[in-house]
Amino acid sequence: MSVERYASGGPYEDVVGYSRVVVTHGPGGVTGITAGTTAVVKGVVQHPKDAYAQALVAFQSALFALERAGFARTDVISTRMYVLDLARHAEAVGRAHAELLGAVRPAATMVGVASLVDRHMLVEVEVTAWRPDEDPAA
Repeated sequence: MSVERYASGGPYEDVVGYSRVVVTHGPGGVTGITAGTTAVVKGVVQHPKDAYAQALVAFQSALFALERAGFARTDVISTRMYVLDLARHAEAVGRAHAELLGAVRPAATMVGVASLVDRHMLVEVEVTAWRPDEDPAA
């Protein structure tokens, strides 16, 4: 099995010591796993009071990172959504998920959390993708 790591240049990657996407090549397939992804763009939380817009930005960022690592949106098999105040934001976050991934229908989990790294963050997402090996003999 081999492992590749992809950075996005985000402000927390060097401070915390993580990769935006980790890709593993194993028997039969390739798996891509994103780190927790939020609506931070160039160090600034986008849409501080809008969970739907934050979820769109976070999912789009995660999907873009997976695309850079060789995955298509249709390769997404699982998502996780960490949401502040589920009673208030679950519908909005779910709507963003459906808009971007509804046709793919990955396994999905949404959980409520007490806080995220920045007080303006309302949602954080993780996305996992899988595709078969391009070279089955490998």
